[in-house]
Amino acid sequence: MSTVDIMIVDDSPIIRQKLTVMLEQIGYRVVQTAATGKEAIAAYRSQRPDLVTMDITMPDMNGIEATRAIIGEFPDAKIVMVTSHGQEKMVLEALKAGAKGYVIKPFQPHVVYEAIQKACRRTVDQAKVQAIIEQRTNTTES
Repeated sequence: MSTVDIMIVDDSPIIRQKLTVMLEQIGYRVVQTAATGKEAIAAYRSQRPDLVTMDITMPDMNGIEATRAIIGEFPDAKIVMVTSHGQEKMVLEALKAGAKGYVIKPFQPHVVYEAIQKACRRTVDQAKVQAIIEQRTNTTES
């Protein structure tokens, strides 16, 4: 397997550090981190990583807006959203903006690995993801 260069975008230094350690232990190379959506766009332009993990909720520009901007400029960019429970509707917006997948905090290494591998291989079936999110939303609301 060739090394995948990853940029981590999250406003929490703790999450950036945890993800960096986890991804490097799995075998990926973290080439850049960013704390805001605006930083992410600038860093993507200079680094051109193979994949971005993008937090949804951040100051100055949220992850959906940053995803939309990066995909708008670099249509082949691969972005995996990192989100918390209860943000399913925002995940759907991120997928519509061009994200290739998502992981929910707290994340497990195998889940992060699978999301990255899927994002690197193929595009997301938005209808299938929407059905899964709606099913999860309905079960948590019951």
